[in-house]
Amino acid sequence: MNPTPVAAPADDAATVARQLGRTPRGPWRVAVRCSWGYPAIIAVAPTLEDGTPFPTTFWLACPHLCAVAAAAESAGEAASWSARAAVDTSLIVSLLAADAVYRAARAIEGGGVDPCDGVGVAGQADPLAVKCLHARVAAAAAGLPDPIGEDLLSRGARECSDRRCGYVPADPGADVAPAR
Repeated sequence: MNPTPVAAPADDAATVARQLGRTPRGPWRVAVRCSWGYPAIIAVAPTLEDGTPFPTTFWLACPHLCAVAAAAESAGEAASWSARAAVDTSLIVSLLAADAVYRAARAIEGGGVDPCDGVGVAGQADPLAVKCLHARVAAAAAGLPDPIGEDLLSRGARECSDRRCGYVPADPGADVAPAR
C-alpha cells in the first residue's frame, strides 16, 4: 500500500541532517523524495566548499533505504557482486554503462566540471569493483541504470510504511540512525 503523497517538509536541511545524523558535506539538493514528501536521495556537488573533490554524487538520506543497503553489505553482497562482475559478461556491460552514466551525472551536478573524472560510483577507479552498496542503491533510486542498486531495490519496499523522517526527537541527538 502506497502512502498518500503529502506536501514537502518546510525544512529539507533539518530533515536531511536528522536522517544522516549530521549535516551533509558540500552543496547538495534533494534528488528524490519519498511519497511522504521527505528527501530520500540527495545529489551532492563533486566539489566541497573548500575545493576538495567529492566523488559520491547520489547519497541515501532515507533511513529505510539505508537499512536495505546495510543489510546487503552485512550479508557480504558487495563481495558477491564483485565476484560476479569478474565473470558475468552481461553484468560487466551493464556496470560499464552505469559507470559512464554516473560520471556524466556527476559532471552535470558540477555544472559541467567533474574534478573526480578518474573515478566512478563511490569513488572507485575500477567500474567493475563493488564496495559501497549504499551508493549503488542511491544511484538506482535516483534513476540511474545501476544493475546492483536496481536488484537491491527490487527485493522489497522502496520506502517505509510510516512517516519516520517527520519524527523530531525532543533531544536532537537522540534516536538518530546514521545513514550513508
